[in-house]
Amino acid sequence: MIDLSRIPADPGCYLFLDREGSVIYAGKAKNIKKRVSSYFQKRDHDPKTQHLVNAAVSVDFIVTDTEVEALILENTLIKKHQPKFNIDLKDSKNYAYIHLTGEEFPRIGIARNAAGSGSYFGPFVSAKERDYVLRTLKTIFGLRSCRHLPKRACLRYHIGSCSAPCIGNIDADAYSERVRRAESVLRGNIRDLIASLRVEMAERADNQEFEQAMELRDQIAALERLTERQHVERQKAYDEDIIHYAEAGGRVYLMLFHVYKGTLEEKREFVFDGREGILEEFLVRYYSEHEPPSELILPEQVDETIQEFLAVRKQKSVRITVPQRGSKRRLLDLVKKNIEMRFFSDRMKLEELQKRLRLPDIPDVIECFDISHLSGTAAVGSMVQFRSGKPDKRNYRRFRIKTVEGIDDPAAIAEVVRRRYSRQKKENGELPDLIIVDGGKGQLSAALAELSKLGIKIPIIAIAKREEEIYLPGFSLPLPLGKREKASLFIQEIRDEAHRFAVAYHKTLRRKSLVS
Repeated sequence: MIDLSRIPADPGCYLFLDREGSVIYAGKAKNIKKRVSSYFQKRDHDPKTQHLVNAAVSVDFIVTDTEVEALILENTLIKKHQPKFNIDLKDSKNYAYIHLTGEEFPRIGIARNAAGSGSYFGPFVSAKERDYVLRTLKTIFGLRSCRHLPKRACLRYHIGSCSAPCIGNIDADAYSERVRRAESVLRGNIRDLIASLRVEMAERADNQEFEQAMELRDQIAALERLTERQHVERQKAYDEDIIHYAEAGGRVYLMLFHVYKGTLEEKREFVFDGREGILEEFLVRYYSEHEPPSELILPEQVDETIQEFLAVRKQKSVRITVPQRGSKRRLLDLVKKNIEMRFFSDRMKLEELQKRLRLPDIPDVIECFDISHLSGTAAVGSMVQFRSGKPDKRNYRRFRIKTVEGIDDPAAIAEVVRRRYSRQKKENGELPDLIIVDGGKGQLSAALAELSKLGIKIPIIAIAKREEEIYLPGFSLPLPLGKREKASLFIQEIRDEAHRFAVAYHKTLRRKSLVS
């Protein structure tokens, strides 16, 4: 059974692996947990999807910051692994780039692959946005798009979208300045360019060059409109490795992202015993067997000898960057986020729950109760246990309601709580660190009364379904906790599991009753 408890509810990509560890399917999702869970919760899959579910034995994931990043990463992963359950396109889809050629008068256009001379910017996952940026740059800077310079001015010149270097209307230096400005826009430096253009516009106006000043004014206005829509990243001509790590319990959890020409291509995970200088030791060990990248992005400075070692291995210099802000810092933070999701997500949920509920200790063992019935008939109760943030199915329990007639959820909750903990007390069994009951103040009061009769003091809360409100003993109003906060989402996850388990038992009893 695939463990879904570690999968985060974040945007990113997921990978289904078979028994040999080969990737058999790669997909993207706005919410990885919800998407992956749907494969194993539904029963009406088409034959191919059912075959995929049967063949998958584990799931890996890569968290991204946005859905767009997940879309680009999915495309890269499919090309890299060629999973057999993904659609096999002979002309496998590439997201297009904007291309500035390396000619004397560079032309601007669209390229499917970032190969050849010139500069490439992208990839653009939206053709609409790509075309808007391309059209805007042509109009602002008058860059040519024709493959060969014609001998006379074409229609583009007459409608004002080309500066016509073909007829000598602009010299090479002036045209190169326009190309430089277009590159600045494509690299995301629009604000800096607008500031410099404002200065130049003022100078032109002071010199009474009003026509040129008006042209610059129009360029500034177009660039300001573009800043609201442009979502493009510079296509780098080199590869990068981004490395981050975390230490806990004497162990080091390290993750490496390999970025090839601006696109995240793969991640690698390592776990080993912690000691002083572990990052430098890792760099030497890893790059003794793998070619170093052109740039290495790290969370901390390393000894100069490491850079010399990498340069010898690569046979040219390797840049080591420890960014404090900007896009590279965001890459480093993304790796850290993946480490937390991969190795510490359960611990983080428990710590957040302890903080928001103001518990004296981290609730390592949590038990949750739910009631299921059909108009008061065939009433059953369920108890699920979460240990260290994950379901512990060996300690799930089911109850047939024996002392309650009709619809009385508080009384049913009281019965299952009494039966559970009177037995645990009698047998000196383990007690949980936190109890959750499904329902509102009525169910909470009923459960708390039974614990008091047994002389057991355990933190207890209730969660009401409609607004996901959390109730604590002694408070008439719900806890001011947003239903999308981490602690609330974790409580909902536990409650949903208890509800699923209760409903499954209820259906089993009804089925047996109908058969008899």
